Amino acid sequence: MRSALLFLLIAFAPVFHCRGFSQTAPGATLAFTDSKKNFGFVKEGEVVTLEYEFKNTGGAPIIITEIKVTCGCTTTEFPKEPVLPGQKGKIKVKFDTKNKFDRQDRTIQVISNATGSPHELRFKGVVLKNKSGK
Repeated sequence: MRSALLFLLIAFAPVFHCRGFSQTAPGATLAFTDSKKNFGFVKEGEVVTLEYEFKNTGGAPIIITEIKVTCGCTTTEFPKEPVLPGQKGKIKVKFDTKNKFDRQDRTIQVISNATGSPHELRFKGVVLKNKSGK
């Protein structure tokens, strides 16, 4: 009985090890230079482009797996390759103001293997109604 239990522990040890590693990597730390941006005043129909710079300040590679946005008017680009410790990266956000006006306050969630994931990014500003109707 004891040898059977020992056999099971040895046989499934790699499975338990890999499962724990795939969720969050200990030591992976994502630090944004500025997680809140204000794009000021723009006219309706303009596309606002923002960049969020970050640095891996931890001791393990960071893998960004997904970025969640709250509106189809927002698109993102992010590094698909692991960001090694000490390296910097950028998340590019485009906000299409077509059919949007007045105050805008949007959030984005960055899903990664870093400690504290998801990280929230925010941008806001005012979209002025286009009086010409174009």
